[in-house]
Amino acid sequence: MDMHEFYMGNVFDAYEYFGAHKENGCMVFRTFAPQASSVALVGDFNGWQEMPMNRIGQVFELWVDNAEFDQKYKYIIYGADGKRREHCDPYGFGMELRPDFASVTRDLGAYVFTDGEWISRRTKNFDSPMNIYELHLGSWLKDPDNENGWFTYSAIADKLIDYCKRFHFTHIELMPVSEHPADESWGYQNTGFFAPTSRYGTAAQLMELIDRCHNNNIGVILDFVPVHFAIDDYGLIRYDGSELYEYNASNVTISEWGTCNFNFSRREVACFMQSAANYWLEKFHADGLRMDAVSRAIYWMGDEHRGVNPTSLEFLKRMNSGLQRRHPTAMLIAEDSTAYPKVTAPVEYGGLGFDYKWDLGFMHDTINFFKTPPAERPAHYHKLTFSMMYFYNEHYILPFSHDENVHGKATIIQKMWGDYEDKFPQARALYMYMFTHPGKKLTFMGSEFGHFREWDEKKELDWFMLKYPKHDSFREYFGKLSELYTTRRCLFDGDYSNESFRWLIVNAETESVYAYERICGDDRIAAVFNLSTKPRTVSVPMGDSCLLRELLNSSWDIYSGTVHKPDTPEEIMANGIGHFARIELPPFTGRLFEVFPAEEQAEEEPETVSELAPVIESGEKNVIIIECEDE
Repeated sequence: MDMHEFYMGNVFDAYEYFGAHKENGCMVFRTFAPQASSVALVGDFNGWQEMPMNRIGQVFELWVDNAEFDQKYKYIIYGADGKRREHCDPYGFGMELRPDFASVTRDLGAYVFTDGEWISRRTKNFDSPMNIYELHLGSWLKDPDNENGWFTYSAIADKLIDYCKRFHFTHIELMPVSEHPADESWGYQNTGFFAPTSRYGTAAQLMELIDRCHNNNIGVILDFVPVHFAIDDYGLIRYDGSELYEYNASNVTISEWGTCNFNFSRREVACFMQSAANYWLEKFHADGLRMDAVSRAIYWMGDEHRGVNPTSLEFLKRMNSGLQRRHPTAMLIAEDSTAYPKVTAPVEYGGLGFDYKWDLGFMHDTINFFKTPPAERPAHYHKLTFSMMYFYNEHYILPFSHDENVHGKATIIQKMWGDYEDKFPQARALYMYMFTHPGKKLTFMGSEFGHFREWDEKKELDWFMLKYPKHDSFREYFGKLSELYTTRRCLFDGDYSNESFRWLIVNAETESVYAYERICGDDRIAAVFNLSTKPRTVSVPMGDSCLLRELLNSSWDIYSGTVHKPDTPEEIMANGIGHFARIELPPFTGRLFEVFPAEEQAEEEPETVSELAPVIESGEKNVIIIECEDE
């Protein structure tokens, strides 16, 4: 490694130099500690007796003949402040299980990947389906033979792959698997940025999990935490006795989570973090990184009123540019709650260089609408239309993530208005809306079968709920939606083109009715929703003479609904003047129709202009004429 480039902030492979490596038959240990007065190495290979390391400029180095892979070690750092501290290796490739914290030497070449074909045809999925299953490895399923209940990365692989294939998930997203001391942090408060957590095994076992996913055509996205780190005293905090990785100004040192914010004005710190990002893509073949809390790297402490943080913003741009050059088909995803512009535009065009951004506005607006009592929904009608007002500003992923299933917020299905019986039809309609709305999809584990209990990292999902028909049929319904999403081009190809979506009904506030069409060439699907408590008959203006053939009805009885699924799909003609399709909708129902062109059929001209307008009839047969126009 060129140390000059390291100090300039241009290095993306600092892990090839720092940490513990086998070179010429010896294990060499190196750590960056510029303000330390001295550093010693202890470990399994020397009886845990201090061996002084040699200072080479601002780096401490030691060659150890008898050190081997899979041995524990620590650095004893005598800091600039005169204190003696035991530290894990910031660049260590493995760590002990908490509460112990020794680093572990690992051979990153021990596992040989077999995913060359996958990597060669991998894309960023802009015009491909991306149906992401977000999960926490330690609580998706428990291993009864492990005292902590954890499966290893490799032992869980078959179960996870089979499940994803059955329900048509194209990618999994693993909540952080870098080492962390507190189970309750779920991996978002790290001490080992280069160390796969030992809860689930070794680096080689994580590589095996990812490789096996690839060989089954499933991508793997890793959660990555670039802006803050855990304050445990054996980690990065005051590493050399000074504020090396963190700020020294008290008002920006500690984050809202009680962690330390990285100080990216130090180029060595920028190299550390951009090397960590590159490490998971390069060494583990991850297909993407979902970067947590990006707003905290854009604004000081994530607060727009405090202004942009120029050094961390520049770090994001430099890191993303470098990763894009090195991994042109890997995805960089921002979890960003701000309205900062051009998050998903290339850096050379004034953007931040991400490929995708979580649409947190869509998540909150949609869920808040479905929480709202039906009588109040007319006043909130446009919560479900607002997302398309800004959708084309960025490349969005629609997330119903872990954040919406914890901390007293209730799970997705529990958020639905009403009692137990009311929640299921609304949740079915919600997921139909999500899967047919433009944007890639993300679902948190358990949501696919209507998990009622808030997620708890100490417990596995309530799989026993599947013995109840409403939950089992809900999962089958979810699987059918996933299948349609991943096989119908109009639902994913051209997602970010405004030609792929058009409103059919967008101002039926009083009736809580919506309709829109997804389009990709000749492939067309119309989605129609009634989100009120009353049955409706809706005349949908299709715009051309066409035939609508039903694909899916969220109220079919096979999904615990109230409508008998017919043996042959229902067909509805939209022709004549106005090209209206007359569609019946039970309460809380969504219906999907594939759309085919049809011969124009002559009709007598209507007697009144009002007959040309879309009509919605309530269950009480009160006819309401509403104006519906394309936007």
